[in-house]
Amino acid sequence: MADPQSLTGGERLAAALVRHDVRTLFTLAGGHISPIVVAAKQHGVRVIDVRHEANAVFAADATARLTGNIGVAAVTAGPGLTNALTPLRNALMARSPVVLLCGATATVLRGRGSLQDIDQMAAVRSHVKWAGQVDRADDLIAMFERAVGMALHGVRGPVALECPVDLLYNTALVREMYGVTTPLGADAPIRKRVERWYLERHLAKTLGSGGLPDVDMPSPTVGRRLAPSTSAVARARAALDRAERPVLLVGSQAMDAPLEASALASAIRALGVPTYLAGMSRGLLGGSDAIQYRHKRREALRAADCVILAGTPMDFRLDYGRHIAHGATLITANADPAELKRNRRPTIGVAGDADLFVRALASERPRQSWDAWHAAMRAREEARDAEIVAGALAPVDPVNPIALCRAIDALLEDDATIVADGGDFVATAAYVLRPRSPLTWLDPGVFGTLGVGAGFAMGARALRPTGDVWLLYGDGAAGFSLLEFSTLVRHGLPVIAVIGNDGAWTQIMRDQVPMLGDDVATVLGREDYDGVAAALGARGFRIARPDEVEGTLADALRVARSGTPVLVNVHIGLTDFRKGAISL
Repeated sequence: MADPQSLTGGERLAAALVRHDVRTLFTLAGGHISPIVVAAKQHGVRVIDVRHEANAVFAADATARLTGNIGVAAVTAGPGLTNALTPLRNALMARSPVVLLCGATATVLRGRGSLQDIDQMAAVRSHVKWAGQVDRADDLIAMFERAVGMALHGVRGPVALECPVDLLYNTALVREMYGVTTPLGADAPIRKRVERWYLERHLAKTLGSGGLPDVDMPSPTVGRRLAPSTSAVARARAALDRAERPVLLVGSQAMDAPLEASALASAIRALGVPTYLAGMSRGLLGGSDAIQYRHKRREALRAADCVILAGTPMDFRLDYGRHIAHGATLITANADPAELKRNRRPTIGVAGDADLFVRALASERPRQSWDAWHAAMRAREEARDAEIVAGALAPVDPVNPIALCRAIDALLEDDATIVADGGDFVATAAYVLRPRSPLTWLDPGVFGTLGVGAGFAMGARALRPTGDVWLLYGDGAAGFSLLEFSTLVRHGLPVIAVIGNDGAWTQIMRDQVPMLGDDVATVLGREDYDGVAAALGARGFRIARPDEVEGTLADALRVARSGTPVLVNVHIGLTDFRKGAISL
């Protein structure tokens, strides 16, 4: 059995990561967390160091969403933590089980003005599902397991665990840091004796036995699922069987168990209900399926006599429930009870994991196939598709963004992952691109955070060494994480980034100019983003004419598949495709 005194806190945490099947740790260097990072590498965990802490947490978020397991990031104390607050809030609103390991000053120095020492619990608590502070080395792993449990159980979400630096190094080194390794002489002044007594007492309390060896560690915490009640499912089935114009809307929260995505897809197909997929559920039914619809969702919801929201909150994206006709039967299913009735009370509210509800609902095939309703919805779908094709053919100077998105879509393989980070251009892409497989679309989620791009892309690429990873940037969003091309190059993470460069914060400009008559703070200019990527060791391409689109994208894809990250800077023009698409 290993000697507990020889195990550092960093080594015990690294061993715990391995037990939880954490393959990658995302971090930015900091003295407070060095023992965690070094030990993780020694235990076979891949360590990817980034250029900004936010991107480490975004990468962990993407990992968590795609696996259903915890995604882990480690950041240093003080500004390391505060830099992580926005991605933590994004993960909280997306229900992503991220575990943030945050360094901290030594326990004996808390509140005394040491480097980067702030009240980190006060700073982070409102942005995570749970936050904890380790006070004793013997509690380190128990607190870590509690953090994992909180991240995975019930309504999932991010957690933060503060790990003081003196609990991460081995006991001998910590005693040396505290200056208590040399015995005091007989003539030592009383002040020194009192100080030594206090430090020894503090060390005995905080270091304890030095922690348990690996073989005695508790079994890894696993998440628990919340099944819907059979009575609620029966009421929903009865309502669905009576419906003539049902619509199923499947949201990101139905994807909390990624490994069970195929069972959810089978259930949706068995139901046969006209279905819209949103957020993380995009791609669940492949690139095209007879029951899946992508356009005219508002019109369909208003015409429906039964609407099932599976893991979709009634927030601004559904106009707070007003997109759904008041006379319709409204069925909501969500693991978060607060989401069942927010903004509008449903006819039937089902507490439980949304995917388990859909699967239970499909246990017996409904009595009708809704052929006439499907035909009406398909006519609207085909009309909108025709409008998109016509829009792609319209002359736009310099490059038509709709045509660009169609060209990207033509290059997508079945296993390609798409990361969306931006406003106007990315929203256009969301209408045009068709993810081909489950769990191949990553966007920030309900918080609408710009800057997720590089972190999400590196998380997806680290997790999926085969298959293309496409990163779609708006030129405004690209500014948040463009420097991470350095990270992509250093760690061999070849992604294909495409920037829709219209030289402006166009989603804001579209409304600000006609409403307020001024473009102030919305103009950017067509910057040399491809040159920046090339300077960081990646390969940069530029497209400034329509005839360059297909060939350049094909060249970029070839370079990325050879192992080099790529950025394609496309000078796009403005269209009316998204005119009046303001969201508040």
